[in-house]
Amino acid sequence: MQVGDLVKVKRSTLGVPVGTLGLIIHSYDVRGDYDTNPDEKIRELQLIGPEPLFRRYLDRDLEVINESR
Repeated sequence: MQVGDLVKVKRSTLGVPVGTLGLIIHSYDVRGDYDTNPDEKIRELQLIGPEPLFRRYLDRDLEVINESR
């Protein structure tokens, strides 16, 4: 996954149901002593909908629909 990819959300959050589409606009490294894969990143998405909405998700909560080149 990289900036510019179109992704689908696999885990619902407050106000964002499963299956919502979004565009990755930024990537962050996971920091701290968490039970995560060291290669996993946090992705900031701009979700597709009537109003601009921004959320952050871990890689495991996203599915790539269309990769940017």
